[in-house]
Amino acid sequence: MCKIVTLLPNNTHLNSYTVYAKSAFEIVGVMEAPDMFTFLVTFLGVFVLYLLLVWGSGDADTAYWAIEEVFAGLILSLISAGVARMMLGKAENTKMFLKWPLFIVYVPIFLVYLAKANIDVAYRVITGRINPGIVRIKPGLKTDLGRTVLANSITLTPGTLTVDIDKEKGDLFVHWINVQETKSEEEKVKAVCGSFSDWARRLTE
Repeated sequence: MCKIVTLLPNNTHLNSYTVYAKSAFEIVGVMEAPDMFTFLVTFLGVFVLYLLLVWGSGDADTAYWAIEEVFAGLILSLISAGVARMMLGKAENTKMFLKWPLFIVYVPIFLVYLAKANIDVAYRVITGRINPGIVRIKPGLKTDLGRTVLANSITLTPGTLTVDIDKEKGDLFVHWINVQETKSEEEKVKAVCGSFSDWARRLTE
């Protein structure tokens, strides 16, 4: 750690960042293959994003970035990558990183559902045609990450709110603005969250 500091100019701003460097490298720790992949993807992504945000902070004649900003970006990227490695480093979760093209496809689909849900909720607020209640759905997702993606997609969509989860069975408890009678569990899942469960499965399994 001291060697890194001695290679940089004598600057009080730089020295202030070294306080966090040791903890950042400790977070990295010893990594297996899934951990390393998650770490590298997150580190590079955060570092590039940080450099874009601080573009022009340096002297235009010598560099586009101030050395303090580059050093701060490295430390921030290390910490972010270390946290991501601990939370998403399991092999089952790295699948989502490999399926990022599917995620890009999912975003506009989610936005369409979001627009429809806003219109539906506005209609029901104006007309009073609501039948609120809490329903239990069984999406059949195998991973915690998949259930998290589904729960957040449901909550971000007006008219539905994920209030609890059965950790053993993976079932979700959802507050629904207009509870409807369904003939099967599959119909119930489709009525509550559309194709969200299918997309959560594609992205994480």
